Amino acid sequence: QVQLVESGGGLVQAGGSLRLSCAASGRTFSNYAMGWFRQAPGKEREFVCAIDWSGTRTYYSDSVKGRFTISRDNAKNTVYLQMNNLKPEDTALYYCAGKLSTGVHIAIKLYNYWGQGTQVTVSS
Repeated sequence: QVQLVESGGGLVQAGGSLRLSCAASGRTFSNYAMGWFRQAPGKEREFVCAIDWSGTRTYYSDSVKGRFTISRDNAKNTVYLQMNNLKPEDTALYYCAGKLSTGVHIAIKLYNYWGQGTQVTVSS
């Protein structure tokens, strides 16, 4: 199995930027499709974006399209989430997730491995 550890969260003002990282260990990282999800207090966990094993295919939720960018560096076993023009409604606990696959996946239930999450708080 693969272990995932997120980092890079914090407190930022609206309009600011953050870059989240998710470091993987345990298995061949390049065999895994990766995704970012988030969960705000009192809400269900929701899809943010996803990337295929090679980094050539990505998919974004409408709420973050044009502001967030997912990428990966297979040599470093890391997936990134660059978040720009952050809004207060982006405040949530952000999770990375992995699935042994060559595809791009948006459904939470398809992911087998999850990190513990990193908190992002955007002040207005």
